Amino acid sequence: MNDRNDVRHRAYDKKGPIVARNFNKRGFEATYCPTVEKALEQAVSYIPPDHVVSWGGSVSIDEIGLRPYVAEHNHVINRDTATTPEERLELMRRALLCDTFIMGTNAATEDGQLFNVDGNGNRVAALAYGPKQVIVIAGMNKFAPTVEAAMIRARSTAAPINVQRFTGTKTPCYVTGMCGHCKTPDSICAQLLRTRVCRPAGRIKVIIVGEEIGF
Repeated sequence: MNDRNDVRHRAYDKKGPIVARNFNKRGFEATYCPTVEKALEQAVSYIPPDHVVSWGGSVSIDEIGLRPYVAEHNHVINRDTATTPEERLELMRRALLCDTFIMGTNAATEDGQLFNVDGNGNRVAALAYGPKQVIVIAGMNKFAPTVEAAMIRARSTAAPINVQRFTGTKTPCYVTGMCGHCKTPDSICAQLLRTRVCRPAGRIKVIIVGEEIGF
């Protein structure tokens, strides 16, 4: 996708494998892929053709081509096909028992932890428990040196951008582009999940991409 001689990518290619090893020490199955093309190949290798697949709201899984791939090759549970709010809710509930759940991450730490914020909670619920496996796509732009920095990134960088996808939202970050630490009914930071260990080991696959993808 990008010239691997770019100095930023040279740094990513050095840092990425180290971060992957740190995730592996915590029970995750983590791999560093230098390009989105390699990331898609790796993700596909994890998903058997008979798996039912679903996902949370994620730009990263679209940017590497993973969601289009599973939509073509697997049976999927897609909440966006619902015609009523009740049907959408039911599809989201069914997704919690799918075989493979695919998602991005709002932030992650260099020592191998995930940090996510969520509005409805369905995405972080699936990450914590339910699906047989979870595949997380994480661009190198998502990584922070500490948990505290990851939390700031998730709420101050990722959330104000992500919320712009939802027209009619009334949160401060939608209006101003900055986190207002709100308690509004529309808050997309209602749930905060730090995933510091993968249990059972190997259930969560983390594909670290040596590109800047997602928000």
